[in-house]
Amino acid sequence: MKILVVEDDAEAAQAMVRGLTEAGHVAAHAIDGAYGLLEAQNGGYDVYVVDRMMPRLDGIGMVETLRKNGDQTPVLFLSAMGEVEDRIVGLKAGGDDYLVKPYAFAELVARVEALSRRRETGGVQTVLKVGDLEMNLIARTVFRGTTEIDLQPREFQLLEFLMRHAGQSVTRTMLLEKVWEYHFDPQTNVIDVHISRLRSKIDKGFDKAMLQTVRGAGYRLEA
Repeated sequence: MKILVVEDDAEAAQAMVRGLTEAGHVAAHAIDGAYGLLEAQNGGYDVYVVDRMMPRLDGIGMVETLRKNGDQTPVLFLSAMGEVEDRIVGLKAGGDDYLVKPYAFAELVARVEALSRRRETGGVQTVLKVGDLEMNLIARTVFRGTTEIDLQPREFQLLEFLMRHAGQSVTRTMLLEKVWEYHFDPQTNVIDVHISRLRSKIDKGFDKAMLQTVRGAGYRLEA
């Protein structure tokens, strides 16, 4: 996958390019929105990772110009401005996803790869629903019925994976590889701890428990 990083912080940009390259992708860097537009004209990019606040031309202005020019390449905004209103501005400008700083680099890679997959399948899925449980991938909110559920970033990733595989048994190995990016079993209880926390948040106080333990297999989210 070919990714354009548009970021005025040279150190942060270098780290992103290096990390994306190590993850098996091709990454280029533009120092602000104006240079980002010039680089985008060369074409061939699968995803743009765009910082929102930059000199000369900021991320909002860059993405609005891209969309006016007919460029529909997926955009992941990066910003320290994390209020709902800030995210809405980014999405209305043409962004497809919004990641608040500081963030885990593994999450940035996962979101970039997800945007690329959604582009390949012809659409961007922004809401996941399983029974009365609803997750908004853009606003980063989770509701069960009318009750909002506050999740930590890793809990959100864990629940997203379970919701995408609702009704299926998922193993510890799958969770380690897809959510924690461990490609071996480090003999850790990290999954047990997070499953317990997640279960207490999405099931406690509700009539029906959704997060099931499948003996000898793993876990399953049921509507």
